[in-house]
Amino acid sequence: MFCLIRRNFRRGFCFFLGLLVSPFGYADLADTIERIKPSIVVVGTYKKTNSPQFVLRGTGFVVGNGNIVATNAHVVPESAELDTPALVIQARNERGEPQVRRARLLQRDRDHDLAIISIEGPALPALKLQNSDSVREGQSIGFTGFPIGGALGFSPVTHRGIVSSITPIALPGGNAQQLNEKLIQRIKSGAFNIFQLDATAYPGNSGSPVFDVETGNVIGVINMVFIKGSKEAALSQPSGITYAIPANYLQGLASKN
Repeated sequence: MFCLIRRNFRRGFCFFLGLLVSPFGYADLADTIERIKPSIVVVGTYKKTNSPQFVLRGTGFVVGNGNIVATNAHVVPESAELDTPALVIQARNERGEPQVRRARLLQRDRDHDLAIISIEGPALPALKLQNSDSVREGQSIGFTGFPIGGALGFSPVTHRGIVSSITPIALPGGNAQQLNEKLIQRIKSGAFNIFQLDATAYPGNSGSPVFDVETGNVIGVINMVFIKGSKEAALSQPSGITYAIPANYLQGLASKN
């Protein structure tokens, strides 16, 4: 009897260890986070005469040749074309020391709230974009960024969850009082599908990459403003649900640069 209990315990323990090292286990996620962190950057503005001199606006991540950063369009200020204050990113060098680099807006896609910026200096490790048409509801994901506007420090923070729904961006209002200008414009221009996540993003996470926990490939981009203005415009009390723009829209933008 004792031997039977001990044998069953060993089987259960081995099964538990198998879960930890499985493609969807925490051990694999830890390896993935270690790989992608060097590609996650702070996007902000800098002006020497301002106080504070540096202002965080959101998160970005490196793609392409290592000198291109993807983020949300609303993260990049309208004054970026005027270079006042200067658009910058904060990354970490090989020794893990923070460094500020000048950046320049290359292209902005307002329809999908995406932007591509170029950065000065040596190339950084780039993340791979995955075909987001292959994403399925229930798929395990993670996203990494700088929540709460840097109040927690400029160290990348990762959340994990699943794709809880693939849903149209626009939620038609139940009556005329629930419609607003942004929602009407979105419905007219044509809704597109976005990813609804069960993990909570915070201000500062705008532009964070949503990645597959096993491969680290990017399947979407966290959005904290653009989608909520359309998806939740008909709600009197916003739900705080997190949404992401599918990576295929970013792929089209990045391929032009």
